[in-house]
Amino acid sequence: MRKTLDQKLAAIHADPSGARDFIIADAKDADMGFGIGAPGQSPESHTGEVRFRTLAEYREQIRQIVRQGIVDIMLMSASTNALLNIEERLFDNSPITPAARANDASDVFVVRGGTYLNEPARPFRSATLDHIQCGHVDCTPAERTLGANLGLYSLTFTNRLDEDLAALNAYREFRTEAERKGFRHFLEVFDPNVPSGLDGSELPKFINDQIARTLAGVAPAGRPVFLKIVYHGPKAMEELVSYDPHLVVGILGGGAGTTYDAFMLLAEAQKYGARAALFGRKINSAECQLAFVEFLRLIADQLISPEEAVRAYHSVLAKLNIKPRRKLEDDLKLHTNVMSYGGSSASVPSAVSSPQTPAPSPGSCSCGCNGKKPGGCGDKKTASPATVVFDPNVLPDFSRMTQAEKLAYNKLKRDHIYGQFGR
Repeated sequence: MRKTLDQKLAAIHADPSGARDFIIADAKDADMGFGIGAPGQSPESHTGEVRFRTLAEYREQIRQIVRQGIVDIMLMSASTNALLNIEERLFDNSPITPAARANDASDVFVVRGGTYLNEPARPFRSATLDHIQCGHVDCTPAERTLGANLGLYSLTFTNRLDEDLAALNAYREFRTEAERKGFRHFLEVFDPNVPSGLDGSELPKFINDQIARTLAGVAPAGRPVFLKIVYHGPKAMEELVSYDPHLVVGILGGGAGTTYDAFMLLAEAQKYGARAALFGRKINSAECQLAFVEFLRLIADQLISPEEAVRAYHSVLAKLNIKPRRKLEDDLKLHTNVMSYGGSSASVPSAVSSPQTPAPSPGSCSCGCNGKKPGGCGDKKTASPATVVFDPNVLPDFSRMTQAEKLAYNKLKRDHIYGQFGR
């Protein structure tokens, strides 16, 4: 089965300024960083007691999200990939692309009692590419397609010469091995994990310049298929995506926060040019991960606003008899400070009115120009919604659909979800 990731990357590169495709990844690789606490707090925990989910429960949640078929990428540890992908063949008939964390530098060693995070990040790789691709060392060429053929590689620039040179040399060695073995990667660039001498206004520029400078020396065969970075606001995002339209930029979700934090982060980053979002803790800490992912997709498809999604998500929880961690008015508060050019913090008051579901763009033109845009709309043909059918068990070939057909399909999908969960 052709993967949605490949379809969306092809569409973005074919029309960098016009494609509306958006990539969503579930980052379930936390066991390579957090240890016992990686699966998240168990819903069975009681007051005064902290109980974590087991690794088996964590992996079962992965199975459920893969069967749901909404995200484009499932990022896992090498050991989880070996079980679910290589042994169980979970992804064989799935539109979702399996991926594995390809390195675990010291700044992800988040262990209880550890002090590693106080030190500048140092390169390290637990996993081998062979283990990710086939489950053992020395894969044969035929075996390299048994496992994951996509990995996340993480870089942390500290603004310290020795540490940054070591990180860049390790990345070069990884790229060389990956290219020889036919292994693709996406690049995660973290902010400095130690004092760097950079103030708030300098940090986004530092990160953007490091990305542009680092990739300038990499030929297409060795380049990452997309980026995963901290969202530093509209100005920094627009600067990076306009520098190279074929540099597919994605944002990382960060800490758990409120539901509105997650939904608004996706919507705002997409508005200013992001083409991907990778959420780990934000999905894993959700009261109902499957419903949370559904609403991430609806927001990415621009079918509902973040505010409406929060309200609808709480309606789903009520219907499923799941107690929310926060009251609705608290879950509608924004705790981030990078949603505007000014970088000022903001929150949504509890009295915010419920917005209406956005209607499809007017006219037969999917861009909304109603046929009046100079030079005409980019769509070569239009499709009546009556010609589009939504079947939750069948994935359409989005690469062969016009934007109007995609909008019609997603509207039917939205109606199906709301009918299933209730509003």
